[in-house]
Amino acid sequence: MVNRLKNMSRRTLLARAVKSTALAAVPYFVPGTVLGMNHAFAPSNRIVMGGLGIGPRGREDLRHFLENADVQFIAVCDAQAERRNMVKQMVDQHYGNGDCRTYQNMFEFLARDDIDAVLIATGDRWHTMASIFAAKAGKDIYCEKPCSMTIAESRALADTMRRYGRVYQAGTQRRNIGNFIYAVNLVQSGRLGKLHTVHANTLAPATTHDWLPEEPLPSKDECDWEMWLGPSPWRPFNRSYVNGGWRGFFDFHGGGILEWGSHTVDLCQWASKMDDTAPVEYEPHGNEVHAVYANGIKLIMRDTGWLGLGTCSARFECEEGWVETGDRGLIALEPESLRAEIPVFTMAGTDPSTHIRDFLDCVKTRAKPKASADVAAQSHIASHCAYIAWQLGRKVRFDPAKEEFIGDEEANRMRSRALRQPWHI
Repeated sequence: MVNRLKNMSRRTLLARAVKSTALAAVPYFVPGTVLGMNHAFAPSNRIVMGGLGIGPRGREDLRHFLENADVQFIAVCDAQAERRNMVKQMVDQHYGNGDCRTYQNMFEFLARDDIDAVLIATGDRWHTMASIFAAKAGKDIYCEKPCSMTIAESRALADTMRRYGRVYQAGTQRRNIGNFIYAVNLVQSGRLGKLHTVHANTLAPATTHDWLPEEPLPSKDECDWEMWLGPSPWRPFNRSYVNGGWRGFFDFHGGGILEWGSHTVDLCQWASKMDDTAPVEYEPHGNEVHAVYANGIKLIMRDTGWLGLGTCSARFECEEGWVETGDRGLIALEPESLRAEIPVFTMAGTDPSTHIRDFLDCVKTRAKPKASADVAAQSHIASHCAYIAWQLGRKVRFDPAKEEFIGDEEANRMRSRALRQPWHI
């Protein structure tokens, strides 16, 4: 190189220097989408997501996630090929490409270090364990409800999210829906007087221990039955289970109190400012369970006697009035003098859009979302306690601090369930 420079004329050297300077001055053109222009989000500000166990409700959640421009959904994992492919088609059609990856192995899916957050919408039996695996893999989590099958799972879920510093949003979207927010704020404002009773709309509690008859087992690629069962006790394959018919079977489901109580007991806990505790007594009355908090507020879990304002209704009774609301966005209340102030609410209680936005914002800010794991754990524990009392057919007393029943060995054994090997929490 040195010899070549010696033999080069002064004019040639100057010409090359000018050319080099000119090239350096030419600007690089970067697409506006990379910089976040034109209402697009720069890659550094996007939340890269994947989905785990996405069935009908999960696809409804996914539709709302995809409506957010700062979400990039790239992968789905499911034990069933049909569901994997349905989600891939949905995502690819949204983005106009074929990039969504499919997985059957949950651990291969969670090992991707380019995924920031996961949508978990498996059956109930997997919610806690899948969320824990995701948290340990460094993912934030939006998980459908019920979030746990037992008191023990509820506690393990909350403790894990805190330990790993993950943002967790339970799919109890009514905490972010206008009419429910209005009802809770009205109670907490004191305009109805002192709160004394809260009512949660639940379903009939019963489940069955029966098995459906055995059917031919499909190929593992079509449906990985062992993975579908996961931590649940083994039973022979029946297509009804994997098509959504697992509800109502004890091994897969927490019963009607938990099914809706994960929403409505949650609303009652919120209204009564009990998000950090649970009732101390539970007594069954037919399909109802009546509970009492340590401060004397009563919680009534019932499946009948509602005003017809929509599914998952809640009612809050105070010394000077009451308010009831449900999924239709309607509100009934006393005293009559307050009715003229009720706004018009148009969002259905099943709409997760504002709840999903709350989650996405918290992923970015690292704040706690409205239905954090701590909040969800307490409302689920209350629901589990009620179901235990209903199964035993008698009153039980509970210590929320120790999370154990007082002087009741039989009830304490029901705080957890045995998990099928090799799964454990």
